[in-house]
Amino acid sequence: MSSFQPPSALVPPGPCVGVDIGGSKLLAVRVGPGGRIEAFDKLPTPPDADELVDTVLAASARVAGEAGDSRLLPLGVGLPGMVDRQGVAHFCPHLHDMDGVDVRHELATRRAGGATTVVVNDATAACWAEHVLGSARGVDDVLMITMGTGIGGGAVIGGHLMQGAHGFAGEMGHMVLDPHGPPCPCGKRGCWERFASGTGLGRLAREAAQAGRLDGVVRLVGGDPEAVRGEHLTSAALAGDPGALEVMDTFAWWLALGLANVANALDPAVIVLGGGVIEAHAAVMGPVRRAFVQLAEAPEHRSVRILPAQLGERAGAVGAALLASPGAVPV
Repeated sequence: MSSFQPPSALVPPGPCVGVDIGGSKLLAVRVGPGGRIEAFDKLPTPPDADELVDTVLAASARVAGEAGDSRLLPLGVGLPGMVDRQGVAHFCPHLHDMDGVDVRHELATRRAGGATTVVVNDATAACWAEHVLGSARGVDDVLMITMGTGIGGGAVIGGHLMQGAHGFAGEMGHMVLDPHGPPCPCGKRGCWERFASGTGLGRLAREAAQAGRLDGVVRLVGGDPEAVRGEHLTSAALAGDPGALEVMDTFAWWLALGLANVANALDPAVIVLGGGVIEAHAAVMGPVRRAFVQLAEAPEHRSVRILPAQLGERAGAVGAALLASPGAVPV
Protein backbone atom coordinates (compact mmCIF):
# COMPACT_ATOMS: atom_id res chain seq x y z
CA MET A 1 0.00 0.00 0.00
CA SER A 2 1.20 3.52 -0.75
CA SER A 3 2.41 5.53 2.24
CA PHE A 4 1.34 9.03 1.16
CA GLN A 5 -0.07 11.00 4.09
CA PRO A 6 -2.18 14.04 3.14
CA PRO A 7 -0.55 17.19 4.54
CA SER A 8 -2.37 19.02 7.29
CA ALA A 9 -3.03 21.87 4.85
CA LEU A 10 -5.71 19.68 3.23
CA VAL A 11 -7.78 19.84 6.43
CA PRO A 12 -9.60 23.17 6.82
CA PRO A 13 -8.20 25.56 9.45
CA GLY A 14 -11.61 27.14 9.90
CA PRO A 15 -15.27 26.64 9.00
CA CYS A 16 -16.25 26.07 5.37
CA VAL A 17 -19.49 24.97 3.75
CA GLY A 18 -20.08 22.21 1.22
CA VAL A 19 -23.21 21.39 -0.77
CA ASP A 20 -23.75 18.18 -2.76
CA ILE A 21 -26.48 18.42 -5.41
CA GLY A 22 -28.12 15.10 -6.26
CA GLY A 23 -30.86 14.19 -8.67
CA SER A 24 -33.48 14.14 -5.90
CA LYS A 25 -31.87 15.68 -2.81
CA LEU A 26 -29.39 18.34 -1.86
CA LEU A 27 -27.05 17.85 1.14
CA ALA A 28 -25.23 20.66 2.92
CA VAL A 29 -22.57 20.49 5.62
CA ARG A 30 -20.41 22.84 7.64
CA VAL A 31 -16.92 21.44 8.11
CA GLY A 32 -14.91 22.85 10.99
CA PRO A 33 -11.24 22.78 11.97
CA GLY A 34 -9.73 19.31 11.75
CA GLY A 35 -12.42 18.16 9.34
CA ARG A 36 -15.21 17.84 11.89
CA ILE A 37 -18.76 17.93 10.50
CA GLU A 38 -20.38 20.62 12.64
CA ALA A 39 -23.77 20.92 10.91
CA PHE A 40 -25.80 19.02 8.33
CA ASP A 41 -28.97 19.67 6.36
CA LYS A 42 -30.91 17.97 3.58
CA LEU A 43 -33.41 19.52 1.13
CA PRO A 44 -35.23 18.35 -2.03
CA THR A 45 -33.46 19.25 -5.29
CA PRO A 46 -35.61 21.69 -7.29
CA PRO A 47 -35.71 21.10 -11.06
CA ASP A 48 -35.30 24.74 -12.11
CA ALA A 49 -31.76 26.15 -12.41
CA ASP A 50 -32.48 29.53 -10.79
CA GLU A 51 -34.37 27.92 -7.95
CA LEU A 52 -31.57 25.41 -7.49
CA VAL A 53 -28.97 28.17 -7.07
CA ASP A 54 -31.25 29.85 -4.52
CA THR A 55 -31.67 26.54 -2.68
CA VAL A 56 -27.89 26.03 -2.53
CA LEU A 57 -27.52 29.48 -0.96
CA ALA A 58 -30.37 28.82 1.48
CA ALA A 59 -28.88 25.48 2.52
CA SER A 60 -25.43 27.02 3.00
CA ALA A 61 -26.96 29.73 5.22
CA ARG A 62 -28.80 27.12 7.30
CA VAL A 63 -25.66 25.09 8.03
CA ALA A 64 -23.46 28.17 8.56
CA GLY A 65 -25.41 28.88 11.77
CA GLU A 66 -23.30 30.30 14.56
CA ALA A 67 -20.20 30.23 12.31
CA GLY A 68 -21.41 33.53 10.85
CA ASP A 69 -22.64 34.96 7.57
CA SER A 70 -22.51 32.14 5.00
CA ARG A 71 -21.50 34.66 2.32
CA LEU A 72 -18.19 35.11 4.17
CA LEU A 73 -17.38 31.40 4.44
CA PRO A 74 -15.68 29.35 1.70
CA LEU A 75 -18.34 27.45 -0.26
CA GLY A 76 -17.79 24.33 -2.33
CA VAL A 77 -20.53 22.75 -4.45
CA GLY A 78 -20.58 19.27 -5.98
CA LEU A 79 -22.73 18.89 -9.08
CA PRO A 80 -23.51 15.67 -11.01
CA GLY A 81 -22.24 15.73 -14.57
CA MET A 82 -19.54 17.43 -16.62
CA VAL A 83 -18.31 20.52 -14.76
CA ASP A 84 -15.30 22.38 -16.15
CA ARG A 85 -12.45 23.96 -14.21
CA GLN A 86 -14.25 27.32 -14.14
CA GLY A 87 -17.37 25.85 -12.54
CA VAL A 88 -19.57 25.77 -15.65
CA ALA A 89 -21.96 22.82 -15.90
CA HIS A 90 -21.79 21.57 -19.50
CA PHE A 91 -23.78 18.33 -19.43
CA CYS A 92 -25.80 16.91 -16.52
CA PRO A 93 -27.63 13.75 -17.68
CA HIS A 94 -29.81 13.58 -14.56
CA LEU A 95 -30.30 17.35 -14.13
CA HIS A 96 -30.50 18.76 -17.64
CA ASP A 97 -31.84 22.15 -16.55
CA MET A 98 -28.31 22.92 -15.34
CA ASP A 99 -26.72 22.28 -18.76
CA GLY A 100 -24.75 25.37 -19.82
CA VAL A 101 -25.15 27.22 -16.52
CA ASP A 102 -22.08 29.01 -15.10
CA VAL A 103 -22.87 27.78 -11.61
CA ARG A 104 -19.80 29.25 -9.93
CA HIS A 105 -20.51 32.70 -11.39
CA GLU A 106 -24.19 32.57 -10.40
CA LEU A 107 -23.31 31.61 -6.83
CA ALA A 108 -20.44 34.07 -6.47
CA THR A 109 -22.56 36.94 -7.81
CA ARG A 110 -25.44 36.25 -5.43
CA ARG A 111 -23.13 35.74 -2.45
CA ALA A 112 -21.35 39.06 -3.05
CA GLY A 113 -19.18 38.50 0.00
CA GLY A 114 -15.83 37.88 -1.62
CA ALA A 115 -15.32 34.42 -0.07
CA THR A 116 -14.05 31.52 -2.18
CA THR A 117 -16.68 29.74 -4.29
CA VAL A 118 -15.78 26.43 -5.95
CA VAL A 119 -17.94 24.16 -8.14
CA VAL A 120 -16.78 20.65 -9.08
CA ASN A 121 -18.19 17.30 -10.08
CA ASP A 122 -19.87 15.67 -7.09
CA ALA A 123 -18.06 12.32 -7.30
CA THR A 124 -14.72 14.08 -7.70
CA ALA A 125 -15.49 15.93 -4.47
CA ALA A 126 -16.51 12.69 -2.73
CA CYS A 127 -13.26 11.03 -3.80
CA TRP A 128 -11.24 13.89 -2.31
CA ALA A 129 -13.17 13.62 0.97
CA GLU A 130 -12.52 9.88 1.26
CA HIS A 131 -8.84 10.51 0.42
CA VAL A 132 -8.40 13.22 3.07
CA LEU A 133 -10.73 12.03 5.84
CA GLY A 134 -12.31 8.68 4.94
CA SER A 135 -11.62 5.10 3.88
CA ALA A 136 -8.65 6.01 1.66
CA ARG A 137 -6.91 8.34 4.10
CA GLY A 138 -3.15 8.06 3.66
CA VAL A 139 -3.39 6.38 0.23
CA ASP A 140 -2.18 8.33 -2.81
CA ASP A 141 -3.72 6.22 -5.62
CA VAL A 142 -7.47 6.01 -5.10
CA LEU A 143 -10.49 5.31 -7.27
CA MET A 144 -13.95 6.19 -5.97
CA ILE A 145 -17.24 5.10 -7.48
CA THR A 146 -20.53 6.59 -6.24
CA MET A 147 -23.75 4.76 -7.01
CA GLY A 148 -27.06 6.55 -6.83
CA THR A 149 -29.44 7.44 -9.65
CA GLY A 150 -26.39 7.01 -11.88
CA ILE A 151 -22.69 6.26 -11.36
CA GLY A 152 -20.12 8.95 -10.65
CA GLY A 153 -16.39 8.53 -10.37
CA GLY A 154 -13.31 10.29 -9.10
CA ALA A 155 -9.64 9.48 -8.80
CA VAL A 156 -6.59 10.62 -6.86
CA ILE A 157 -3.37 9.73 -8.68
CA GLY A 158 -0.04 10.16 -6.93
CA GLY A 159 -1.76 12.21 -4.23
CA HIS A 160 -3.24 14.65 -6.75
CA LEU A 161 -6.87 15.00 -7.70
CA MET A 162 -7.40 13.86 -11.29
CA GLN A 163 -9.36 16.48 -13.22
CA GLY A 164 -8.46 16.06 -16.88
CA ALA A 165 -7.82 18.67 -19.54
CA HIS A 166 -11.24 20.29 -19.18
CA GLY A 167 -12.20 19.19 -15.68
CA PHE A 168 -14.37 16.34 -16.98
CA ALA A 169 -12.31 13.39 -15.68
CA GLY A 170 -14.27 10.74 -13.80
CA GLU A 171 -17.33 10.20 -16.02
CA MET A 172 -16.89 6.46 -15.53
CA GLY A 173 -20.58 5.69 -15.33
CA HIS A 174 -20.85 6.36 -19.06
CA MET A 175 -18.38 3.74 -20.18
CA VAL A 176 -20.37 1.63 -22.63
CA LEU A 177 -20.34 -2.01 -21.55
CA ASP A 178 -23.07 -3.21 -23.91
CA PRO A 179 -23.80 -1.10 -27.03
CA HIS A 180 -27.10 -2.95 -27.41
CA GLY A 181 -28.07 -2.49 -23.75
CA PRO A 182 -30.75 -0.31 -22.16
CA PRO A 183 -30.90 3.38 -23.14
CA CYS A 184 -29.11 5.87 -20.88
CA PRO A 185 -30.10 9.50 -20.12
CA CYS A 186 -26.78 10.56 -21.70
CA GLY A 187 -28.10 9.46 -25.11
CA LYS A 188 -26.11 6.24 -25.53
CA ARG A 189 -27.05 2.64 -24.77
CA GLY A 190 -25.60 0.15 -22.32
CA CYS A 191 -23.62 2.54 -20.14
CA TRP A 192 -22.14 1.05 -16.96
CA GLU A 193 -24.61 2.97 -14.79
CA ARG A 194 -27.56 1.27 -16.49
CA PHE A 195 -26.36 -1.98 -14.85
CA ALA A 196 -24.53 -1.06 -11.66
CA SER A 197 -26.19 2.04 -10.16
CA GLY A 198 -29.09 2.13 -7.71
CA THR A 199 -31.31 2.56 -10.77
CA GLY A 200 -29.63 -0.43 -12.42
CA LEU A 201 -30.20 -2.59 -9.35
CA GLY A 202 -33.89 -1.70 -9.44
CA ARG A 203 -34.11 -2.61 -13.13
CA LEU A 204 -32.44 -5.98 -12.55
CA ALA A 205 -34.80 -6.62 -9.61
CA ARG A 206 -37.92 -5.87 -11.68
CA GLU A 207 -36.73 -8.07 -14.53
CA ALA A 208 -36.21 -10.94 -12.08
CA ALA A 209 -39.60 -10.29 -10.48
CA GLN A 210 -41.35 -10.35 -13.86
CA ALA A 211 -39.58 -13.63 -14.63
CA GLY A 212 -40.96 -15.18 -11.43
CA ARG A 213 -37.63 -15.39 -9.58
CA LEU A 214 -38.53 -13.01 -6.72
CA ASP A 215 -41.94 -14.20 -5.58
CA GLY A 216 -41.24 -13.42 -1.92
CA VAL A 217 -40.21 -9.85 -2.73
CA VAL A 218 -43.22 -9.37 -5.00
CA ARG A 219 -45.56 -10.47 -2.20
CA LEU A 220 -43.97 -7.90 0.13
CA VAL A 221 -44.74 -5.05 -2.31
CA GLY A 222 -48.37 -6.05 -2.81
CA GLY A 223 -48.07 -8.45 -5.73
CA ASP A 224 -46.97 -6.04 -8.48
CA PRO A 225 -43.53 -6.86 -9.99
CA GLU A 226 -43.30 -3.31 -11.33
CA ALA A 227 -43.36 -2.01 -7.74
CA VAL A 228 -40.11 -3.79 -6.85
CA ARG A 229 -37.23 -1.41 -6.13
CA GLY A 230 -33.57 -1.86 -5.39
CA GLU A 231 -34.06 -1.35 -1.66
CA HIS A 232 -36.62 -4.21 -1.59
CA LEU A 233 -34.13 -6.52 -3.27
CA THR A 234 -31.33 -5.46 -0.91
CA SER A 235 -33.45 -6.14 2.17
CA ALA A 236 -34.40 -9.57 0.82
CA ALA A 237 -30.76 -10.38 0.03
CA LEU A 238 -29.68 -9.42 3.54
CA ALA A 239 -32.41 -11.72 4.86
CA GLY A 240 -31.00 -14.61 2.79
CA ASP A 241 -33.66 -14.85 0.06
CA PRO A 242 -32.10 -17.16 -2.62
CA GLY A 243 -33.63 -15.31 -5.57
CA ALA A 244 -32.54 -11.93 -4.24
CA LEU A 245 -29.01 -13.22 -3.63
CA GLU A 246 -28.85 -14.45 -7.22
CA VAL A 247 -29.85 -11.02 -8.55
CA MET A 248 -27.35 -9.35 -6.21
CA ASP A 249 -24.63 -11.59 -7.64
CA THR A 250 -25.58 -10.43 -11.16
CA PHE A 251 -25.48 -6.80 -10.03
CA ALA A 252 -22.10 -7.37 -8.37
CA TRP A 253 -20.74 -8.87 -11.60
CA TRP A 254 -21.70 -5.78 -13.61
CA LEU A 255 -20.25 -3.54 -10.92
CA ALA A 256 -17.01 -5.53 -10.83
CA LEU A 257 -16.74 -5.48 -14.64
CA GLY A 258 -16.61 -1.70 -14.67
CA LEU A 259 -14.26 -1.62 -11.69
CA ALA A 260 -11.89 -4.03 -13.42
CA ASN A 261 -11.85 -1.93 -16.60
CA VAL A 262 -11.00 1.26 -14.71
CA ALA A 263 -8.53 -0.49 -12.40
CA ASN A 264 -6.71 -1.90 -15.43
CA ALA A 265 -6.29 1.68 -16.69
CA LEU A 266 -5.48 3.53 -13.44
CA ASP A 267 -3.91 0.87 -11.15
CA PRO A 268 -5.35 2.11 -7.83
CA ALA A 269 -4.30 0.81 -4.43
CA VAL A 270 -7.81 1.33 -3.03
CA ILE A 271 -11.25 1.42 -4.65
CA VAL A 272 -13.86 3.14 -2.50
CA LEU A 273 -17.54 2.40 -3.20
CA GLY A 274 -20.18 4.88 -2.06
CA GLY A 275 -23.90 5.44 -2.44
CA GLY A 276 -27.09 4.00 -1.05
CA VAL A 277 -26.49 0.50 -2.41
CA ILE A 278 -23.20 0.23 -0.53
CA GLU A 279 -24.82 1.22 2.77
CA ALA A 280 -26.05 -2.40 2.74
CA HIS A 281 -22.52 -3.54 1.92
CA ALA A 282 -22.90 -6.92 3.65
CA ALA A 283 -24.90 -8.04 0.62
CA VAL A 284 -22.68 -6.38 -1.98
CA MET A 285 -19.01 -6.26 -1.06
CA GLY A 286 -18.32 -10.00 -0.96
CA PRO A 287 -19.74 -10.74 -4.43
CA VAL A 288 -18.05 -7.64 -5.89
CA ARG A 289 -14.63 -8.59 -4.53
CA ARG A 290 -14.94 -12.15 -5.84
CA ALA A 291 -16.04 -11.01 -9.29
CA PHE A 292 -13.33 -8.36 -9.45
CA VAL A 293 -10.64 -11.00 -8.99
CA GLN A 294 -12.12 -12.95 -11.91
CA LEU A 295 -12.38 -9.93 -14.21
CA ALA A 296 -9.29 -7.78 -13.56
CA GLU A 297 -6.17 -8.30 -15.63
CA ALA A 298 -3.57 -10.47 -13.81
CA PRO A 299 -5.16 -10.06 -10.35
CA GLU A 300 -2.38 -12.12 -8.76
CA HIS A 301 -0.02 -9.22 -9.48
CA ARG A 302 -2.31 -6.54 -8.05
CA SER A 303 -3.05 -5.52 -4.49
CA VAL A 304 -6.34 -3.65 -4.67
CA ARG A 305 -8.54 -3.19 -1.63
CA ILE A 306 -12.24 -2.57 -2.32
CA LEU A 307 -13.77 -0.71 0.62
CA PRO A 308 -17.12 0.88 1.47
CA ALA A 309 -17.06 4.66 1.82
CA GLN A 310 -16.60 5.87 5.37
CA LEU A 311 -18.31 9.27 5.04
CA GLY A 312 -21.56 7.90 3.60
CA GLU A 313 -23.97 10.22 1.84
CA ARG A 314 -22.10 13.28 3.15
CA ALA A 315 -18.87 12.55 1.25
CA GLY A 316 -19.67 14.81 -1.73
CA ALA A 317 -20.58 17.79 0.43
CA VAL A 318 -17.57 17.28 2.71
CA GLY A 319 -15.22 17.00 -0.26
CA ALA A 320 -16.64 20.15 -1.85
CA ALA A 321 -16.09 22.01 1.42
CA LEU A 322 -12.51 20.75 1.64
CA LEU A 323 -11.78 21.87 -1.92
CA ALA A 324 -13.04 25.38 -1.12
CA SER A 325 -11.06 25.74 2.11
CA PRO A 326 -7.83 27.77 2.33
CA GLY A 327 -4.83 25.70 1.25
CA ALA A 328 -6.88 23.24 -0.80
CA VAL A 329 -5.58 21.85 -4.07
CA PRO A 330 -6.29 24.15 -7.06
CA VAL A 331 -9.55 23.42 -8.89
